[in-house]
Amino acid sequence: MNSKKIEPCCPVKPDLKKRPLLTEEQAASLESTFKMLANGTRLRILHALTRSGELCVSEIAETLGLKPTAVSNQLQRLTDKGVLGYRRNGNQVLYHAVDPCVVKLLDSAWCLSEDAETRTRERGRI
Repeated sequence: MNSKKIEPCCPVKPDLKKRPLLTEEQAASLESTFKMLANGTRLRILHALTRSGELCVSEIAETLGLKPTAVSNQLQRLTDKGVLGYRRNGNQVLYHAVDPCVVKLLDSAWCLSEDAETRTRERGRI
């Protein structure tokens, strides 16, 4: 397995608090991105690729315990959205995350989920 290095996040943007309020079009675009990511299989694929750097369909399928056809379908969606890239190596197609922001988002969302779970449990003890 070749570990593919993900480039630093996109060009520096203004701090979120300093940006103008989202337009309806921007909100719709964000909604589309969140909907595309709101799938357990796609999230697991992203995590597997983040951990390994680069994997082919059969390696991802084996790692996740899924059929290659199910993995291929989800890889196509992630590739179409520009989240993943791929390269050919002989007969193999190796996939990798191309957008470091999505890796950062996955990490932040996982953190948020774990922290929210902890807060919910703690509230239940009060």
